[in-house]
Amino acid sequence: MTPDAPSAVADQPAGAPSAAKPESGLTVLIAFGANLLVAIAKTVASLLTGSASMVAEAAHSWADTGNEIFLFVADRRGARTRDAAHPLGYGKETYVWSMFAAFGLFTAGAVVSIYHGITELGSTKEETDYLVNYVVLAIAFVLEGTSFVQAFRQAHGTASQRRVPTLRHVLQSSNSTLRAVFAEDAAALVGLLIAFLGILLHQLTGSAVFDAIGSIGVGVLLGVVALVLIDRNRRFLIGESPAPELESLVLTRLLARPDIDRVTYLHTEFVGPGRLYLVAAVDMTGDFSEEHVAVALRRVERDLEDHDLVEEAVLTLSTPDEPSLAPSR
Repeated sequence: MTPDAPSAVADQPAGAPSAAKPESGLTVLIAFGANLLVAIAKTVASLLTGSASMVAEAAHSWADTGNEIFLFVADRRGARTRDAAHPLGYGKETYVWSMFAAFGLFTAGAVVSIYHGITELGSTKEETDYLVNYVVLAIAFVLEGTSFVQAFRQAHGTASQRRVPTLRHVLQSSNSTLRAVFAEDAAALVGLLIAFLGILLHQLTGSAVFDAIGSIGVGVLLGVVALVLIDRNRRFLIGESPAPELESLVLTRLLARPDIDRVTYLHTEFVGPGRLYLVAAVDMTGDFSEEHVAVALRRVERDLEDHDLVEEAVLTLSTPDEPSLAPSR
């Protein structure tokens, strides 16, 4: 991997490397502010109108607000540098706290919304003021949309550099904070539309069943999003390899070094957002003594670890009978 590799490698599925951490923090803060204001507005509206859909939306926004705190903690704790007790760094703490946030979305958002919707299915009560609901939903859409635009802008920028669709990048990215905010804000916008439809049908038909169904619909949406986020964090916690294009790029950079003749084994694994644990078997150029080769290997490892993407590199020597690896095209 040559000295100019960081920028090229950092744009891969690792998501947002260390240089992008401040932007992830800004994304979380904007989401927190938007969700807090929306949660308060929806709570007031639900108390004034008794709308089941609005109760579900209030639970959704309070869950999102609490989740942003978890995500902020995830960013801070996961960014700590490695030490003797944690030789691979603290990056995986990001996935632990993001997992808490996903569970919160499921329990405080999905379960509450579905339960409340089911209990309201037989309700015959009238809304006190539909206009209040519509105004609050419109304000919420603007605020949630602002937060989503920030998350989308961050995701789309990196996805464009990778030349992949934005949604694919979000799902693949090792940046769990970005993925959580993006998914929660997207779900919030869809949830607002579901709630609007439920309230509108209630107003047009006079049947509160549609409002209750809207609450259940919001809950199901949150449950699906929460399960996706839980699964993605689980995969990174147990050690997920990067996408094939990133491994191919790492291999290309290794082979581009003048002191490496060939690579016969390569293992990369995410140990945090934008941070890789790299193990490789290489054949060094030249014909040096064992002592000189050992020094050369340590030098290459240090060079690799100087890059933002690599948390730790471990190199060993290839045996003559091992086949060489070639980058995929």
